[in-house]
Formats: sequence, C-alpha cells, structure tokens
Amino acid sequence: MAYPPKVSAIELEELRISAIDWALAHGLIVRPTVSNQNLFASTSVVNHAPFALYPSSFPRAEFEKAKGLQQPWNTLIHKMSQDDSLITEVMETLSKVDEFMSQLYKVYLTVKNEGFAQTASLGIHRCDYLLHSDDGNDIRNAHIQQVEFNTISSSFGSLSTRTCELHRYLLGSLDSYAGGQIKLNQLPENNAIEGFANGLASAWEHYGKPDAYILMVTQPGERNVFDQRWIEYSLVDKHGIHLMRRTLAEIEQRAIINPTTKTLTMDGHEIAVTYFRAGYGPEDYPTQKEWDARLKLERSLSIKCPTAAYQIVGGKKVQQVLTVPGRLERYVDVYTADLLRESFAGLYPLDASPEGINAYKSALAHPDRYVLKPQREGGGHNFYGQDVVNELKKLSVEERNAYILMSLIKTPPSKNLMVREGEIIEGDVASELGIYGIYLSDGDKVLVNEVGGHLLRTKGHSTNEGGVAAGFAVIDSPLLV
Repeated sequence: MAYPPKVSAIELEELRISAIDWALAHGLIVRPTVSNQNLFASTSVVNHAPFALYPSSFPRAEFEKAKGLQQPWNTLIHKMSQDDSLITEVMETLSKVDEFMSQLYKVYLTVKNEGFAQTASLGIHRCDYLLHSDDGNDIRNAHIQQVEFNTISSSFGSLSTRTCELHRYLLGSLDSYAGGQIKLNQLPENNAIEGFANGLASAWEHYGKPDAYILMVTQPGERNVFDQRWIEYSLVDKHGIHLMRRTLAEIEQRAIINPTTKTLTMDGHEIAVTYFRAGYGPEDYPTQKEWDARLKLERSLSIKCPTAAYQIVGGKKVQQVLTVPGRLERYVDVYTADLLRESFAGLYPLDASPEGINAYKSALAHPDRYVLKPQREGGGHNFYGQDVVNELKKLSVEERNAYILMSLIKTPPSKNLMVREGEIIEGDVASELGIYGIYLSDGDKVLVNEVGGHLLRTKGHSTNEGGVAAGFAVIDSPLLV
C-alpha cells in the first residue's frame, strides 16, 4: 500500500490548509527571511516552520535503541568534559589550524588557570543518527549510525514537540489523512519542551537563589526565536522562573561579575544559569567584544549550559578520537562501550599519522564514499563528492588537522510530502533522528541524567546537508514501524 496515502487534489488542499493553520495557531513558526527589513524589525511577521505533512517511517527497534543510548552518552560527554588530558591532546594541534577553536581553547585555559568559580554544569545534548543499510534501499534491515553529538545550542526541541502534536491532530481530525495506515500508538509522544525546561529549572534550583534569573544567550535577529520562547514560557508557567534573552554584545557591555564572589549580574538581576543558544560558530564572534563576553560568562558563578569544555568535546575531532580502540573504555565500562560502538560510522583522522595519510589517499581516490567535516555546528559546512577532493587539495598537511573524514551513511529513501513557505514538495526523502539528553552534575555528583525528547528532520534524499535553519530540511515526527 502506497505511503503516504494518495488523496484527491481537493483533499490534499484541505490537508495543506489545515496543517498550516494549526502550525500558525500553535506556535510551530519561525520568522521569515524577508527583503523588507522594516517588516522583520517590527517582529509582526511570521511563517510556519517547514514541516513534513505526514510522519516518516522509522524502525521502532532503532528508535528505542537510540533512546536507550542517550543516558550513557550524557555520562560519556560529561566525563570527557572533565578530562583535561583529552582536551589538551585534541586542542594542542587543532588550535593551531582552526582560529575559532583556538579562541575557545583560550577561554578554557584562562578560566582553568584562574580556577573554576562554579563546579556544577548543565548539558543539554543531542545525538543525531541516520539509518544505514548496506544496499541503501531496504529500511527494514537498516540500523542507526551516529552522525554527530551536539553539546551547544541543541535546537528544535520545541518545534519538534509541536510537529508531533500536529501529526496527532491531523490523524484525529481528518478522515482522509492516513487512509488507515497510521495508528496513534505509532506516533511516540515528545516531551522535549518539558525536558529542556525541567533541565534548566533543575540547574536554577541547584544554584539556590530564588530571585535569580536564567540568561539565554541569543543571536541578534534570531529567526528561530519561537523554538526558544516555548522553553521560556514553560519555565515561567511551570516553575515560576524568569528568563532574559541577551546577545553576546549586550552581555559584554552590561553584564557585571563581582570580583570576590564571581556572581554574574545582568541588568541588575543575578544570573543562576547561562544557557547558550548562540556562540557555536565564528559568525557569532564578529569582534573581540563577543569573545570578551564569552570569557566573562565562563569566569562567572552561573551554571553554564554548556561550559567551554563541554563545547570543545562536542567537536568532530573528539568524535573521531572515540573510535580509536580503547578510548571509550577510559570513561565507560566494556559493555557500555560495545553498545555505543555499534552505532559508530567509519571515522578517520586526516593528520600526518599513517591512518591519516591512508584516509587522505582514500578520500581522493573514492570521494563518493566519504563526508569531509570541519569543526563546525549549524549545518551547511560539510563537503561531499568532488567537493571533498577540491577542498582537500587546498589544504596543507597541517591544515588537514582541522577536519575529519566520515564514511558516507547509506540511508534508504522513503516517500513524504514536505511543506515549506506554504508550498508542498513531494519526493524521496531521508530522515535524521536526534535524541535529546539532559545532564546536571556538581563535581562527581550526578543530579540529573535523563532523555529529553526527540527530533526528526527530513530532507530530500538527494540533499546532502540536513539543517532546518540552514534551509535543507523540514521538521518531522517518526512513524514507528
């Protein structure tokens, strides 16, 4: 039976309008990219977020496997962030060839040498997976392979929650929607908004000042503001916690640190938790002032989400280092290490080691087998196919240290309808599953270690990149099969 169900043109138009209206009415929205900056500046113009009209098929066993791996990943990421020898090993080379990572490393070293004011840290992580099958066609035999893990500004938790609710609404309200092919128990509930807010609230409570605020570090002109606002609204409604949004430039100008207590004050309010939804790439630091703000925040008593150390170990180079035999066992037991390794894709260094030289030669000879990845977040930074060769040939042996090589994951295609700016796009698609994790600890004491919901992003099967904000994908929800 064809999926998604075939419906008449009249029924499809009704479905399109119903879905868009629901999205606009329930905050599944983004600010549009518009040429008229006056409209954007007025903050009165919104568009529905790009979404899939139907949930996309995903093997139930692999979905549950990804969820089951998240708490071990939370623990692993935290332990790596506490391992100064790992950070030194990775950054001593990387900082010489990547200016952004070099600046971040300087922040880490400065605060480490001064002494950390705050021993507690909060992680809001997301581990991303694609389905892989050897022939690239059969979803029934596909298994998850990890694309990456994210330790800063893990986004779309709120909009993914709303998209899951959208698909449940359409299933329950339109007789023509599913054609009997979707059962409610195939649509897993998504608690990402609650998970994010509860994690931030737990850190705020641990800080122990009832009048303190949470500071969300944001980008100027943020289009994805509503994904962030839902977390703010949940903090106010369910926890009675105030949150303020400030850019790095505003923080540099107006935030104050008490030289004795290291207490952070922003516009007259003490800050219990600093939550970064910016600061993950070079574009967020156009001047030295933004780096000064990052250092100010890192020096403070506020609980950081994430710390500079957390952000560093979220880099692609650390992901590659973990594939070296014996490395996982430094942080987790043998059984857990084997479970985590099952989802690893092929990852290779591009340094001057024999492994790095072999990887470099293999990439030049067979570029279609690999993805070339720099140490960047946010989508749109990777190289595929002939671009792998073109980029590698530009780089010196030393400059290649700023990249890793990853085996291309062969994702089976499926069918779906995607809606972007009101238009329906039909075709073969591929979906990437993200599992959120929440981890709060103080020194060796673990206070929270939870799964915090999920995200499914779906894109055209022939599209290499997968970022929603970067314009490549839509937000989706899984149909467990």
